[in-house]
Amino acid sequence: MEATVAQVQGGYFLITGQWPIFSIRTFIMVTGPKTDLWLVKTVGAVLAVIGAALIAAGLADQVTQAVVLLAVASAAALAAVDVIYASRKIIASVYLLDAVLEAALIAWWVASLLL
Repeated sequence: MEATVAQVQGGYFLITGQWPIFSIRTFIMVTGPKTDLWLVKTVGAVLAVIGAALIAAGLADQVTQAVVLLAVASAAALAAVDVIYASRKIIASVYLLDAVLEAALIAWWVASLLL
């Protein structure tokens, strides 16, 4: 099951990470105005790289403890940023949807490790 979780999270990160790189206009339409577009694209690139690594690990059935740590910790970090800054109204509340998805991924990892 870990390989499947890695591939799903990897796909989500790869797609959402590439989005601001390939269409910053639509990204801003959904997520709200940004001041530092270079930073948005940098974070996107890093997420896309994490996503690609998770997909590769899942496809090769090589989901090690390090891969699980990367997956869970990155999802937790993103969820924390989403909740903290959306609650302070620094970022749009649409980011709370991402926080829910990140929490679901973490729960799926926990379930896959316990089964």
